[in-house]
Amino acid sequence: MESLASGTFVGAGSFRCQNCDYTLTLAGTDTLTDCPSCGGKEFVRASLFSSTERIEQDTGERDGVLFNPAMPGRDARLAEVRRGIGEPGEYLCYEEGGEQRTIPLTREWTRIGRSLAADVRFDDPTVSRRHALIVRQADGVRLLDDRSLNGVFVNGARVDGKALQDGDEIIVGRYRLTFVTVPDPSAAPPAADTDPASTGSLG
Repeated sequence: MESLASGTFVGAGSFRCQNCDYTLTLAGTDTLTDCPSCGGKEFVRASLFSSTERIEQDTGERDGVLFNPAMPGRDARLAEVRRGIGEPGEYLCYEEGGEQRTIPLTREWTRIGRSLAADVRFDDPTVSRRHALIVRQADGVRLLDDRSLNGVFVNGARVDGKALQDGDEIIVGRYRLTFVTVPDPSAAPPAADTDPASTGSLG
């Protein structure tokens, strides 16, 4: 089977990494990128069926974890991001072009994808035009797969939909994003009343 290197113009199709077996699906006239899972550069053509089969195998063999651990220093970078956030709320944090970006989630729906209409846009062939949705509701924040080709992953496991927790890592194509929540100090529950007069103490 012909081996293809990242950076090769390949067009539409599915391509399996020869290092880790991750299957990358491209749409339209795209160029093959490095493997989003392991960074490998050698691929062979695959089918969507082999992609599904591989995901099912991984779910059984590795508890659904498809990706390598986060890059070293992630916790330190995340702590620095938290220190730089001045307002309480929910945020998406990710690195692009060597720069750390922090996006506040202020709308009910936040669209992630390659489309010009996306709220968080990644101009990369590993990202579908409509890749993922983040929905803010009264009971929390939820991530949804928006019919993407390559899937959406939270903490390494592929999901169709999942409630997000502070610090969760989201993988969209080759991008790693972190969901961060900054609580509002003024919303903390009031301290217990320790005034003796209010407790009926006789002295």
